[in-house]
Amino acid sequence: MATLTGAPPSLACSRITYTGPDHMIVTGRSMDWMVPVHTNLWAFPAGTARDGAAVDHSLTWTSKYSSVIAAAYDAATTDGINEKGLVANLLYLGTADYGVRNKAQPGLSIAGWAQYVLDNFATVDEAVNALRAEPFQLVLPELPGGFKPALHLAISDATGDSAIFEYLSGKLVIHHGHQYAVMTNEPSYDQQLALNTYWQEIGGTAMLPGTERPADRFVRASYYLGEAPKTADPVLSVAAMFSIVRNVSVPMGAQRPGAPNVAPTLWRTVADHKNRIYYFEATTSPNVFWVSFDKVDIKPGGPAMRLPVDDGPVWAGDVAGSFKAADVFRFLPAKS
Repeated sequence: MATLTGAPPSLACSRITYTGPDHMIVTGRSMDWMVPVHTNLWAFPAGTARDGAAVDHSLTWTSKYSSVIAAAYDAATTDGINEKGLVANLLYLGTADYGVRNKAQPGLSIAGWAQYVLDNFATVDEAVNALRAEPFQLVLPELPGGFKPALHLAISDATGDSAIFEYLSGKLVIHHGHQYAVMTNEPSYDQQLALNTYWQEIGGTAMLPGTERPADRFVRASYYLGEAPKTADPVLSVAAMFSIVRNVSVPMGAQRPGAPNVAPTLWRTVADHKNRIYYFEATTSPNVFWVSFDKVDIKPGGPAMRLPVDDGPVWAGDVAGSFKAADVFRFLPAKS
């Protein structure tokens, strides 16, 4: 694991969901972080037993659905898609506050938050209805370097529905609807929407904010999403999404001392919900590669499968047949 020193960790990402005709739904995101997070891809079968990695009263469950995910440090699910076409994306939110630990509630390490959703739900509506009841409390592990993560979660499904989950002042806040197609980082999501409305009123085609700040990325992503061609062609829709995600990516070397919501883009993913194809592009690699869900050898109750990315070969094309059986990783454990 990498060691972080001198500043809070920054997970300053962007996420966009595109809706086209004939149920063509595509979600893209950038992963922005100040140091390598040693990302590898994993394929998990239905029937995988999970432990929420809380110190006291840890949440446990068995996955209902298979999934393909991108893991940080082989200890946290940061992004992924499940067999029903549900996509989950974790992004940085420095103002997140998960409240004081209530040990009467099952605890779930935030490293497993996205995986819990992918394991248990087929649609955004199903996830919102279940998570609104707060069946667990998120607990925070230590990241390498001794820091605790501050994150919010975006999910989208094969109908184009979206939801944003944030914990502010210890309370869960949910934004649910097809209109919530773009998310970045600071400030809280309601303020992101207000800032975007302001820029829509004064900017239009004449002026778009161009910095790497999350509010500026939100505006650009929203604008270019509106400009994207509405097509049922999966090649064109995926290409449109990559063009938007690259536009809001942060250049290598871009960091601001004391601004944890700005960090260079390490990789990008694009998920085709309809055809269940998960695309991956590392900033340091010349190639885009992808995983066709139907071609991954994950049978219910079978072994987990791993594809090395960080220290692996340079992949290209469909890599579904290149996953190898591996022991399921444990989520980063909470410290309290």
